[in-house]
Amino acid sequence: MRLTKARQKQLLDQNDGFTKRTYYEGNNSREERIYKVSEGKLHIRASGKTSWADSHYNDEWVANDEETHRFLYRHKDEMNTDGIE
Repeated sequence: MRLTKARQKQLLDQNDGFTKRTYYEGNNSREERIYKVSEGKLHIRASGKTSWADSHYNDEWVANDEETHRFLYRHKDEMNTDGIE
């Protein structure tokens, strides 16, 4: 399925409340991201730590077009795609 803007909007609209957690751990950092679809938008919360002192972070934002497309492409098989052609 090709993720046009119309299909992205339809996926977001019919998956309101969908939540996905991802984790990353590297040599000098670790991060947890929580993605949540709400009101037709993808919200992202990232929290983690790097190797620097006082390097904890906890950020939250609404995904831009590129982040939204990438997320939907990776996780569309876990979402409700009924009626999307």
